Amino acid sequence: MSELPRISTSDAMLRAKLEALAEFAAGAGHEINNPVATIVGRAELLLKTENNPERRQALLTIGAQALRIRDMIGDLMLFARPPKLELKLLNLVDVVDEMLLKLGESLRAKSLTVVREGDSSVTILADAVQLRVVISNLLLNSLNASAAGSFITVGSFSQEFESRRSAMFVVQDRGIGLSPDEREHLFDPFYSGRQAGRGLGFGLCKCWRIVEQHGGQIDCESSMESGTTFRVTWPAVG
Repeated sequence: MSELPRISTSDAMLRAKLEALAEFAAGAGHEINNPVATIVGRAELLLKTENNPERRQALLTIGAQALRIRDMIGDLMLFARPPKLELKLLNLVDVVDEMLLKLGESLRAKSLTVVREGDSSVTILADAVQLRVVISNLLLNSLNASAAGSFITVGSFSQEFESRRSAMFVVQDRGIGLSPDEREHLFDPFYSGRQAGRGLGFGLCKCWRIVEQHGGQIDCESSMESGTTFRVTWPAVG
């Protein structure tokens, strides 16, 4: 397994860099969101009276791309200055089931089979919203990397890790695997790997940040022969 660097948020240099990133995101957001809102508003206004199908599609594309700009600034802000954790006891298996259900249509569209492994109940202490972000991003990443008709293995386990009770969430695809460049930049903000249609984007970066905030760890193992496996170790209860 390729161990990814684990950085503590207590490190002064990391805190300074993240704060600088947060200030940049806040400034950029203020300067960018106003014109973006104007673009979206004008596109929506023109759509009300536009009947030509091609021009309607063009206006929809303009609005969608403008909103994408807004969301990228929001992602950057979330990474640099994430909201305070609202911790509660959660069953990891239930949350995984919920996210798989939401992705059901996308899984069926590619004729993908999900193989479930592990325990029936794994209690963890986590922020419910942020846990869903991690699981959904990792599942979506594996879905996008998988060929039609393939299968994805998803596991939820209780275990002992470094002398403490932990939970592990595992998702494995059988895609082409990550290139050396993708492995090197796997959790870099906005890095996008396009090999075999795999878009890494900001999703994995957010996953790393959320897991790190919870005191967990995320690792990745990838090869051309067996695809890519992500393992998230999370503090467990009980």
